[in-house]
Amino acid sequence: MSTTTSDTARFDARLPKEQKLLFEEAALLGGYRNLTDFIFAAAQDKAKEIIKEREQVIASERDSQIFFDAITNPEKPAQTLKKALADYKSFVAKSGKHNG
Repeated sequence: MSTTTSDTARFDARLPKEQKLLFEEAALLGGYRNLTDFIFAAAQDKAKEIIKEREQVIASERDSQIFFDAITNPEKPAQTLKKALADYKSFVAKSGKHNG
């Protein structure tokens, strides 16, 4: 994939010397080509992690609201459910007569 000048953006940062040395050591030990590759990879991984976590929180909040709404505002039982309940009650009543 080729990258043109219009496809890229510049990112500059100033940091303490000790921090730069730490990052350079990590880049070297991690097998990265250079400090820039290490910084971009680490920042990208962290960005994806934060976004995924936030999306999960949003989904969880939405799921909670759906569940709460279903509990507090239940739909009326369908006719098939009413029939199943009647059949079950009939079965239990008949079973009780034979076991007692």
